[in-house]
Amino acid sequence: MLKLDIVREATRLTHSGQLVEATALLQRMLRGENAPDATAPTPHRSPATEREPPTIDAKAHATETRSPRRAVRPPVDFAKNIPGLGLGGSLKRAPPSMGDIVPDGARFVEGSYGNAAGSRAYRLFIPSGYHGQAIPLVIMLHGCTQSPEDFAAGTRMNFIAEEHTCFVAYPAQRAEANQAKCWNWFRPGDQQRGGGDPSLIAGITRQIMRDHAIDPQRVYVAGLSAGAAAAAVMGSRYGDLYAAIGIHSGLACGAATDLPSALIAMKQGGGSEAMPGDGLPIPTIVFHGDRDTTVHSKNGGRIVRQSIAATSTTVKVHRGRVPGGHAYTRTVHIDAGGRGILEHWEIHGAGHAWSGGNPAGSYTDPDGPDATREMLRFFLEHSLPQGRN
Repeated sequence: MLKLDIVREATRLTHSGQLVEATALLQRMLRGENAPDATAPTPHRSPATEREPPTIDAKAHATETRSPRRAVRPPVDFAKNIPGLGLGGSLKRAPPSMGDIVPDGARFVEGSYGNAAGSRAYRLFIPSGYHGQAIPLVIMLHGCTQSPEDFAAGTRMNFIAEEHTCFVAYPAQRAEANQAKCWNWFRPGDQQRGGGDPSLIAGITRQIMRDHAIDPQRVYVAGLSAGAAAAAVMGSRYGDLYAAIGIHSGLACGAATDLPSALIAMKQGGGSEAMPGDGLPIPTIVFHGDRDTTVHSKNGGRIVRQSIAATSTTVKVHRGRVPGGHAYTRTVHIDAGGRGILEHWEIHGAGHAWSGGNPAGSYTDPDGPDATREMLRFFLEHSLPQGRN
């Protein structure tokens, strides 16, 4: 089968509920193996050995194989089989201590928000230096299998935010929305303003802005993996709400529209080169390891091109190395006004993990440059133009 035919067949299988077969077909294609002809006849199976095809739980994204003569098997962890949908595998580790999450004197409170798309809990970091004055807000979107507490510990964003007196919010994806707690970045309904996951993330942002003194010109959104892809969607669809975005090991908005295209985008790079939002570039900082086998580093380049769009920039390249750690290339795009509107950090030898992160959290690489500190530094260099929000 030709690649185009394979994708079409995988899409057909996905729509018919045969997600396991669709995934296997795409994975064979990505490995360069010959896929079976979709039109070939299926070998005859006797009624005694024939099984019903796998069925999909639309809420949990889990697969079950049922047989008239055998007990039902436990659900398959789909995020483990398809790591590219976020962070692969099951998370089995002790929860981080509060000392790894919140600096002394600060608070980490619970909240929730709901609308027609559902409801989501979140944790909000309130720095010790907050006394009612208007300060910045950063929204942090975790990767698959992670929690707000785990993500906060791994990135140490609360500790850097404490230094700069910023709020940090961590929305929590629900298992009912995605079995592995991935943000659903690859579904059309979750790539639009006013619906799905984006409406919930934006709703949490606005609720915090109503409940606390937030500088409306300095609100930002960032994420890791599936959370990074969701952050790209938020930047494209809510350019009037966020002044800048941070994308770590993620994909561009529009990189995929279903499971087959998601797998291809993650393994090969994908997404439109054009700006899919309102056409106004949003300041963006990108981190990606060039040894990432979950989300190909080509996706970082696509984010850059999508973010720049038709804007004319001057490029400056800086190369460095963390003492005892990874080398990196930092590419800065500067606009006509002298602002660095985009930074692309390519981390050499790094995989699918938060650069410079704390091992107390999952999916971290302490040997990389400090993505948290650099991301917040970049954010605070940018604010929304007056009249845009």
